[in-house]
Amino acid sequence: MQPHSIVIVSVHTPREKVWGELIEISTAGVTLRAIDINSFDEFVRQVLHPEGDGDRMGLPTLFLPMLRIERISLDEPCGSIPSLADIFERKVGESLKSYLAQFS
Repeated sequence: MQPHSIVIVSVHTPREKVWGELIEISTAGVTLRAIDINSFDEFVRQVLHPEGDGDRMGLPTLFLPMLRIERISLDEPCGSIPSLADIFERKVGESLKSYLAQFS
């Protein structure tokens, strides 16, 4: 996996999955711009309908220590099931990578 890949990271203690853009993998851990996968629909909703003064929101930068990492997988389609990045692009009209580039 390369930097800027869109990934899903499964972690434990507490058990959760996060989805977003991979920034770096090191022996210490993984740095991502990501959200909890359970917040995906809310994130898309906020991108489409920003609150307040209309500012668009990015993804927070997270560091997950390697001791918590169970699995890192690419967010990719599986047969007829689209990836979360594909769903984001279909709903927002812009790829996730393109959208996040404005916050770099």
